[in-house]
Amino acid sequence: MPVPSISTIKLIPSIAGKLALAGGTLAFGSWLFSDLVHLPGGGAGFLVLGAGIWWVSRPARPAQFSEPSSIPGWIRRCETVLAQFTELELSLGLDGLRRPREQELELLKAQHAPLSVGVVISEGGTHPSSSDLHTALEGANSLELCIAKPLPVVSDAWSWPQELEQLDVILYGLPMPLRAADLLRLEQLPTDRPAWLLIKDAVQDSREARQEALSCQLPKPWCDRLLFWSGESADLRRGLLPVRRHFAQPSRSREITKQRLLTSLHRRWQAELEQLRRERFRSLLQRSQWIVAGVVIASPVPSVDLLAVAVVNGLMVKEMAQIWGCSWSSEVLQVVARQLGTAALGQGVVEWSGQALLGMAKLDGGTWLAAGMLQGLSAAYLTRVVGASMADWMALNAGVAQPDLDDLKRQAPLLVAKAAERERLNLPGFADQARDWLKTQRYAGA
Repeated sequence: MPVPSISTIKLIPSIAGKLALAGGTLAFGSWLFSDLVHLPGGGAGFLVLGAGIWWVSRPARPAQFSEPSSIPGWIRRCETVLAQFTELELSLGLDGLRRPREQELELLKAQHAPLSVGVVISEGGTHPSSSDLHTALEGANSLELCIAKPLPVVSDAWSWPQELEQLDVILYGLPMPLRAADLLRLEQLPTDRPAWLLIKDAVQDSREARQEALSCQLPKPWCDRLLFWSGESADLRRGLLPVRRHFAQPSRSREITKQRLLTSLHRRWQAELEQLRRERFRSLLQRSQWIVAGVVIASPVPSVDLLAVAVVNGLMVKEMAQIWGCSWSSEVLQVVARQLGTAALGQGVVEWSGQALLGMAKLDGGTWLAAGMLQGLSAAYLTRVVGASMADWMALNAGVAQPDLDDLKRQAPLLVAKAAERERLNLPGFADQARDWLKTQRYAGA
C-alpha cells in the first residue's frame, strides 16, 4: 500500500484554515522579530515568547478535590480534617471535637482483623448453610464467616447496617423473582465495594437465560457479579471461585478494606464538620439579619443599590471566614459578598420577599407588618439569601489559598438561586421570626 504524500492528503477545511493561520502567524512573527525588533533566534524566539504569554494568561482551573489512591494518602487527608476540627475548637471555643476522632483514626490505622465474608439476605430470602459456605470458601487463607440477620423488606431507609462496614466481602442472597426491596437495597451498596450476588438456581441449563434476563433488571455494575448455585455443596464451591480469587492475596485484600474504611471515615468527618459549621453559621446569620433590618428601618435607604451595600456591610463575613477556615483578605470577602448580593438583587429577591410578606400579613389579618417595616424585613431576607449562598461558596472553597473570583461570577447566579429556593421554602419560619423581632422592637421603643 503506497504511503500518501502531503499533496494527496485531504485536510478538513477547519483544520486547514487553522494550520494556514498558524503558519502565517509564525512566518510573520519570525520576520517581525528578526528584521525589525532584532530578537535573537528569530522564529524560535517568537515561539518561546508566545508560549510564555500563553502560560501567564491561560485561564485558571477551579479547585478540585484530588482523591488519594493509597492508604497513606487517605491518612493524610483525615489528619487534615482533624486539624480543621482543632481550628474550629479554637476559633469557636468548642471542646471535644478532635480527640474522639483522633482515637478513631488511630484504631483504624492499627486494625489487623482476620479476613471476613458477610452473608446477607432480606426477609424471605435463603442462603447456603454455614458448613457449606465454610467448605466452599476453604482455601490457603483462613476466613471469618459472618451470617447477618435478615434485612427488612419494608423500611423507611434502605441503608446497610453499620456493622457490615468492616467486612471485607459481602455475599447478598438475591431471591427470584426480583423484589423492589432488594433493588432498593442494592442501590445503597457502593459499587466499588467487593460484593457479589448469590442466586440459587436449581436448573443449570437455564442459567444463561436467567443471567441475560437479570442484566436487563439489575443496575449495570452488578451484572458481572452474579454467582449461581444449585443447592449442592460442590456447585457452591465452583460458584464462589471469584470470592476465593479475591482473597488470594491477603495483604492486598486488607489494603482494599482499609482504604475503603478510610475513605468512608473522611467522608463522614467532612459531613460532620460541615454540619457544625452550618449550625454555627445559622446563629450568626440570625443575629446579622436583624442588625441589617434595624439599620435599614432606622435610616430608610432610597434605592436598592444602597440596600445592597447595607446588606454587604451587615454580613459578618469575617466571622464566616473563621467558621470555614478561609484565610482570605477582607477585600476578597467583600468582593465575594458584593458579587452574590448583586446576583440576588438581579433575581428580584427583594421584590419577591416584600410581596410575599405583605401577602402573609393580609392572610393573618393582623397589623404586625407596617409599611415602614417592609424594607427592613426585605433587607433581612436578602441577608439570609446572600449569607446562605456565601456559605455554600465557602464550603466549596474551604482550604483554597485564593478563590477564583472569575469562577465566582459564573457560579453566583446558580448559588443565589439555590439559596433563594431553600429560604423560600422556609419563609413561614422567617415570618414568625419577624413577628417576634418586631414585637421586641416595639417593646424597646416603648
